[in-house]
Amino acid sequence: MTTTSSSTPLPTAPNLIELAIGGMTCASCAARIEKKLNRMEGVSATVNYATEKATVRFADEVTPDDLIATVEKTGYTAKLPPPPTPAGTPAAEAPVDELRGLRNRLWTSVALTVPVILLAMVPAWQFDYWQWLSLTLAAPVVVWGGLPFHRAALINLRHGAATMDTLVSVGTLAAFGWSLWALFLGDAGTPGMTHPFSFAITRSDGAGNIYLEAAAGVTLFILAGRYFEARSKRNAGAALRALLELGARDVAVLRGGVETRVPVEQLAVGDRFVVRPGEKIATDGVVDEGTSAVDASMLTGESVPVEVGPGDAVVGATVNAGGRLVVTATRIGGDTQLAQMARLVEQAQSGKAAAQRLADRISGVFVPIVIALAVGTLGWWLGTGGGPTAAFTAAVAVLIIACPCALGLATPTALLVGTGRGAQLGILIKGPEVLENTRRVDTVVLDKTGTVTTGRMTLAEVAPAEGVEAAELLRLTGALEAASEHPVARAVAAGAAEAGALPPVTEFANVEGLGVTGVVEGRAVVVGRLRLLRERGFDVPPEVERAVTDAEAAGRTAVLAGWDGRARGLLAVADAVKPTSRAAVARLRELGLHPVLLTGDNATVARAVAEEVGIDEVIAEVLPAEKVDVVARLQREGRVVAMVGDGVNDAAALAQADLGLAMGTGTDVAIEASDLTLVRGDLTAAADAVRLARRTLNTIRGNLVWAFGYNVAALPLAAAGLLNPMIAGGTMALSSVFVVANSLRLRRFRPLTTP
Repeated sequence: MTTTSSSTPLPTAPNLIELAIGGMTCASCAARIEKKLNRMEGVSATVNYATEKATVRFADEVTPDDLIATVEKTGYTAKLPPPPTPAGTPAAEAPVDELRGLRNRLWTSVALTVPVILLAMVPAWQFDYWQWLSLTLAAPVVVWGGLPFHRAALINLRHGAATMDTLVSVGTLAAFGWSLWALFLGDAGTPGMTHPFSFAITRSDGAGNIYLEAAAGVTLFILAGRYFEARSKRNAGAALRALLELGARDVAVLRGGVETRVPVEQLAVGDRFVVRPGEKIATDGVVDEGTSAVDASMLTGESVPVEVGPGDAVVGATVNAGGRLVVTATRIGGDTQLAQMARLVEQAQSGKAAAQRLADRISGVFVPIVIALAVGTLGWWLGTGGGPTAAFTAAVAVLIIACPCALGLATPTALLVGTGRGAQLGILIKGPEVLENTRRVDTVVLDKTGTVTTGRMTLAEVAPAEGVEAAELLRLTGALEAASEHPVARAVAAGAAEAGALPPVTEFANVEGLGVTGVVEGRAVVVGRLRLLRERGFDVPPEVERAVTDAEAAGRTAVLAGWDGRARGLLAVADAVKPTSRAAVARLRELGLHPVLLTGDNATVARAVAEEVGIDEVIAEVLPAEKVDVVARLQREGRVVAMVGDGVNDAAALAQADLGLAMGTGTDVAIEASDLTLVRGDLTAAADAVRLARRTLNTIRGNLVWAFGYNVAALPLAAAGLLNPMIAGGTMALSSVFVVANSLRLRRFRPLTTP
């Protein structure tokens, strides 16, 4: 078994700035902006399409205004993001407003497009002047519903680039424009005109053909895909807001010997403040007075509470679980450990390379080829004497058949079915950009506390001394510990209560940092550390000392109990391994993943847990801020890393990993920073999540291959002028049906283990 630790700090680059980018519609937009910024002398930039941010490192001679100007010249907007909103302050919800506008555009387009498609595809419903009703309904969809695509295509045109937006815009406008020509100048506007349903491949002059259902339908399908993509985008700001919410809102500051309750923002370095039992520590500091147990599990992931006293450092946002503390503030605001972790999360998310969507990658070649083919078709028909009407019919048919109708459904339908099935199994997939990495992952890093283990202290062992009954030891010790607020004491009391009712306690007293005393069933009982019993003059039998040594070697916390001048045994408390963890690790190995246990706990505890679940590689004693560095180091070694965690301390590592999986029983910060969320809080769901993500990705790939294959196969027919409009509409519909049916196969996905 390998046990290592990490202590290399994250590098902090000078002249580092983050820009909020607006106007991006696909991954190729992010690539274009990144390329323009990196062409500037002394600039190194990474643009993330998912978070809509650019992380830029720049030399002294470059100013933020220069960077913003470069982005704006590329056709997009850029601005410095506002500072994080302090806890308790209402934050603006700009992403929600943007989504609402897109949703309104989508549902309006749905209401207008469905009748157009039905009228075009069902000849029996084509009443007199039906074509004019179709025009009335389709025009707002093509012009207003497709406005985002037309605007993006215009921006791309100004900068000599072409994306799927270009193809959607050109194709829908060509179909709509040709329909207008056929209605007003051709034969399509004649009363009683119908589109007969025929599969015959014949040449047509196009004067009686309208393509309104194609123009409106393609706009609707692509708009739906864009909406579902926007809805699934991760919002880095939500993770940062959740982090800030962990902090205390106000604090009791000691000024002139008097406690004054003030907002935490007014706290200054050097101020002394009071922390009562159950309160959050307001900021990083050093204990001046009092002793207590501090529950730092939310921030550090360590399951055992930390005993603190005068001179010990404490961290803001951790919880005082014991006595009254007086703390001197040493770091405030952006200098605290909580604020530093927030920055780590944001840096990891922004630094993650944006996943290049397959459709956008192919469009870099496909779009120019289609446009060139349409122009070539027009020229060839004109050059061979085919006449302008036939030439324009063939050229427009090329653009229409190339319109990615099925392509617009390829990703969102598979994603919706896959995510829907995942939700039934306790797996939430956040978006299409996370899927590509699942097939390449070879290493899975598992956080210990709350992921492999329950994250709660539980009674693991009762070891009575010779001549003492285990039931008596448990009853007397549990009764005394039930009167204490210490987390370890609560674990002992809970375990004892399960065995039966606990007797009352009198003369209870707390010995700070060591244990408790009291009278139970007429006996003066002492419970606590070995040191406490020896200070009280208790005789400790050799078998009890050996039991203490064995418990600590196994990574457990030993609590001794004694009465009548003699130690009567011990109770061992530990963070118990989840029942399913060993089977889950075996499942992950079957998927070709190498498991690594990562924890802030000591190496002894980590090795004990690793041996129990079957993990060979252990990285222990890692500080919260160093977890992200461990993941980065594994990536530098050539590994593709998945990270499974649940705590605030895991958030940056989850964002840094190629695939982040958060336990749904964990913190909002971890969930926001992850790619996949395991709602059940069961590690077996991690193996199912990887399998489902890989299956969903394969379905998307199959859909894309079919969608592009259909377009490529039909293009020669369109160029030859043999594409009947009803065949075009029918094959387009069949292509979409195939994509949907292929995606629905994901509903048959079954987990390896039944939840």
